[in-house]
Amino acid sequence: MERITIDVVSDVVCPWCYLGKARLELAIAAVQDEIGVDINWRPYRLNPDYPPEGVDQKKALEQKLGGAERVAQGHKMLSDLGREVGINFDFEAIKIGPNTMDAHRLIHWAMTESREKQDRVVAALFRANFEEGRNVGDHAVLLDIAEAAGLDRAVTTSLLASDADRELIVTEIDAAQQMGVNGVPFFIFDQQYAVSGAQTPEVLANALREIAALKAEARASLN
Repeated sequence: MERITIDVVSDVVCPWCYLGKARLELAIAAVQDEIGVDINWRPYRLNPDYPPEGVDQKKALEQKLGGAERVAQGHKMLSDLGREVGINFDFEAIKIGPNTMDAHRLIHWAMTESREKQDRVVAALFRANFEEGRNVGDHAVLLDIAEAAGLDRAVTTSLLASDADRELIVTEIDAAQQMGVNGVPFFIFDQQYAVSGAQTPEVLANALREIAALKAEARASLN
């Protein structure tokens, strides 16, 4: 069985990234008997200029998208697409548009322990923001998520109170942008092949199969 590593560049306040995560999971389930997949979550910040306390989400979105009607149209489309993959978007519940630097630091710390813990943290952050209306820039929320995912609460408290790994997150995002990532989600397969946007499970599954076939051919040619 071929193994493929996918680096997923995303932000936890990006609804298309949450949709992309769910669709990727369906794609992986479709090929699980053929291909092994490892996922690394990589940072991106849609709103790097938001203050630590966040902003009024409704006002900020209306300014960004051009009014309440445009926002409502976008939310309806995303809600419909979300239901298809088991996401219950509750956009009305989101009061604060957070700064996601600390969420990305938490995702990074989880990865230093295991991919499983990182995935738990990422899933909980998306769910907290989009389905529960919790502020994922709030340290109390982040600590609850960290502890539930199996991270040490006291250690995480100390790390969040420090500047640990802030520069690392910024450097990773800069590197992604220099590679041409200017929107998320962005999927990088085996550090060679890229797929942009929240593609359908079928597109992602086909990409996995094609890359696995290329790897198998390359290995066969060496023998």
